[in-house]
Amino acid sequence: MLTLVLGGARSGKSAWAEALFPEGAEVLYVATARPWPDDHDFAARIQAHQDRRPSQWVTEDRTELVDVLTAPHASNILIDDLGTWLTHVIDEREAWERPRGAVQPVVDKLIAALAASSARIVAVTPEVGMGVIPESAAGRLFRDELGRLNAQVAEVADEVVLVVAGIPLTLKSDN
Repeated sequence: MLTLVLGGARSGKSAWAEALFPEGAEVLYVATARPWPDDHDFAARIQAHQDRRPSQWVTEDRTELVDVLTAPHASNILIDDLGTWLTHVIDEREAWERPRGAVQPVVDKLIAALAASSARIVAVTPEVGMGVIPESAAGRLFRDELGRLNAQVAEVADEVVLVVAGIPLTLKSDN
């Protein structure tokens, strides 16, 4: 089963997603965020996420999500988050100045891996399409690519939930 959890910054999406797994469950937590040198605020955000996780959860700091999903793994996987993963994909492929869709082959592999996995997967992602149009070309590229990625994951997901102010709103449920 695949659940996509969308939400804005500080919406409560990560905490809500974490609570989907029963107490005592073994979970592979795939953390896509990387601390930036001298960015103490971002480091504190990462630390808060780490402190909140149950001790039996295994954390992997990874950006190669397809490898995680196609290799032997835990039966429960939490990915937090797809927006940060996409940022790394764009960076690694030097695609910030390239046309939209330049990272689509990587996204297609992720979508196929998510759809084929037998694990219980919860994927957290930012919802960035409800705000203002970003002023920079890179901001617009990111917003557009993430919007496309979110729509593709939602297509293959069994459940899609939007979290606003800590309150979940189910957008799709195949149960």
